[in-house]
Amino acid sequence: MIPQTMTAVEIREPGPPQVLRAVQRPVPQPGAGEVLIQVAAAGINRPDVLQRKGVYPPPAGVTDIPGLEVAGEVVRLGEAVREPALGAKVCALVAGGGYAQYVSAPAVQCLPVPASLTLEQAAVLPETFFTVWHNVFERGRLTRGETLLVHGGSSGIGTTAILLGKAFGARVIVTAGSAAKCAACRELGAEVAINYREGDFVEATLRATDGKGADVILDMVGGDYVPRNIAAAAVEGRIVLIATQGGNKAELDLRPLMMKRLTLGASTLRAQPVANKGRIAAALREQVWPLFAAQGLQPVIHARFPLADAAGAHRLMESDTHIGKIVLLT
Repeated sequence: MIPQTMTAVEIREPGPPQVLRAVQRPVPQPGAGEVLIQVAAAGINRPDVLQRKGVYPPPAGVTDIPGLEVAGEVVRLGEAVREPALGAKVCALVAGGGYAQYVSAPAVQCLPVPASLTLEQAAVLPETFFTVWHNVFERGRLTRGETLLVHGGSSGIGTTAILLGKAFGARVIVTAGSAAKCAACRELGAEVAINYREGDFVEATLRATDGKGADVILDMVGGDYVPRNIAAAAVEGRIVLIATQGGNKAELDLRPLMMKRLTLGASTLRAQPVANKGRIAAALREQVWPLFAAQGLQPVIHARFPLADAAGAHRLMESDTHIGKIVLLT
């Protein structure tokens, strides 16, 4: 039996973590092409923090409940949905609503839970795996034998980029903010980990590549990292910007961009059309999901919190002490 109401976490008003509170909300009804998922676990992501602060509102028509990724059981099908089936265990990318006991998700954005993973582990896959696949492999065109530089290597995005970069035969270099985080990145497979508080990542990247530079750079910092990325990039390199934690503006000398024939791109995921996200999901299912069995891929989970303590999960994320993902359990 599906109840009429559910426990969900709402943002009372923009502000610090304590504005998150557990409330009763109506259980959503799946629309055409959607499924209703009974949520077992939900991942915490930086955009959730930005939404809580009032600087990253949900797209038009999307619930105000935060949460961009979940795992659980499909309990109701919307019109014209044939897959996933009722009772299927799935993980899903959603544009909002993940901090709840039930969430509606586009069927094409659902992926089967890999047999080797728990629902808890699967819940932290969608946001980072969709993001890394789209930006590193599709937009960045990373290929076997190339060098990938990842900023924020110990974050959820960073640890995923290490796992996938190594799985597809790339050499991975990362930046991170402490010796412990650098060590964790090396344990995951990063060949070089640069403590950005103690050294210049441009110099260290060029040294590690015998002066060549990185072929692909995944940047979630922005700001003054952008011109430094250009300096650290190889000829014909691709720089992909996915967040601006270090600032929204950068001043560039365009000459090295031209001389190196670089590609500077950027993207966000949440506001992209369902069709785009469905295409990314299909690519992941075909090219990445088999690696969970073949290579034993496992996401890195740092901590778990009950749904009612979403505020505690946000405090941990904002402390910048975590390595990998943080998950809410319903």
